[in-house]
Amino acid sequence: MPHSLPAEQRHLPVLRDRCVELLLPALQHDGAVYVDGTLGMGGHATAILDAAPQARLVGIDRDAQALDLARERLQRAGHGDRITLVHATYDRIPEVLDDLGLPGAAAILLDLGLSSFQIDTDERGFSYAVDAPLDMRMDPDSGGPTAADLLADLPEEEIARILHDLGDERHARRIARAVVRTRQAAPLTRSAQLVDLIEQAVPAVARHRGGHPAKRSFQALRIAVNRELEILVDALEGALDALLPGGRLAVESYHSGEDRLVKTAFHRRTTSSAPPGLPVELEEHRPRFAALTRGAEKADDAELARNPRAASVRLRAVERLSIPS
Repeated sequence: MPHSLPAEQRHLPVLRDRCVELLLPALQHDGAVYVDGTLGMGGHATAILDAAPQARLVGIDRDAQALDLARERLQRAGHGDRITLVHATYDRIPEVLDDLGLPGAAAILLDLGLSSFQIDTDERGFSYAVDAPLDMRMDPDSGGPTAADLLADLPEEEIARILHDLGDERHARRIARAVVRTRQAAPLTRSAQLVDLIEQAVPAVARHRGGHPAKRSFQALRIAVNRELEILVDALEGALDALLPGGRLAVESYHSGEDRLVKTAFHRRTTSSAPPGLPVELEEHRPRFAALTRGAEKADDAELARNPRAASVRLRAVERLSIPS
């Protein structure tokens, strides 16, 4: 995809209209703060600012290049005077708000998916479809280990665990064994090397079922390189705590491990903490949040036809109740 294309033509935000519908009721007053913790190329943010003319955006992303594209898009949409963009990871929402002198947020969105910008930037190494260095860092300036570093340094058991737990890869042990065997001769530094290795390691019948055989391993390595699950645990608690009374949080996840963390965090906050058998629920035991979605919502057929990358999305949302903490 040409990199000169504007952000609007490079990425379709998943479940955009539903996210707007869920968050908009909390953004109907002057100065309402909407935090997009994973701003990406600003697709959701543009739609929400379009629908909520009284709101202002605090947009956070760990990818400085994505922030530049989002800024250009939001300015083209006429929202330049209502945005503050911050280069950070989304587990720092409370600190970012504090630095800006803001008491909290009326609405927060976390879209945990990889953006088309990152997939289509060949040199990032996120895609199994294009040969590139095995980097996969969302923030290339972070100095953290790359996917090539993990494959070179981790023991076989840890590589297998990552592929199984973070990618749901059934053939994780076979692939990990092949990685260790191959790296004894030469390091794995290119995505095409890893794709070839995976195609040879998995059984022949598995190469033609469930999508590309490298898809799950690339997802697992990306999650591991960027410590996405560790950051998500802190990000969820920080986002829930940062909501003002009446505030709303929506999270889009794309992997069973991510959705399990979101489900657990939301369940804990929307459930009474009263001990079993207590005849009366005391005020301090009452939940401070209420669910806005019944379980996890998925993309419908119309959305999937427009945007195949919505196939694995799971959307959950909660509201902070307007009662004393």
